[in-house]
Amino acid sequence: MKIFTNILLVIALALVIFNITLLDFSNLFGEKSMVALIGVVASFCAVCVLAIFKISKIIAEKTKGRL
Repeated sequence: MKIFTNILLVIALALVIFNITLLDFSNLFGEKSMVALIGVVASFCAVCVLAIFKISKIIAEKTKGRL
């Protein structure tokens, strides 16, 4: 499971970088940039969810020995 979440994290970070390259900074809220902006926000959300999942797994492993 750790490898799978790491792979998903790398893919999400790659999508953030890819969508940032598609942004038109002179017209940020234009038609084409809006799709890239939504992609950046969605990828950041995925990174946050995966980070929370990894932290919760670490906490579960540490508390498993105490029970």
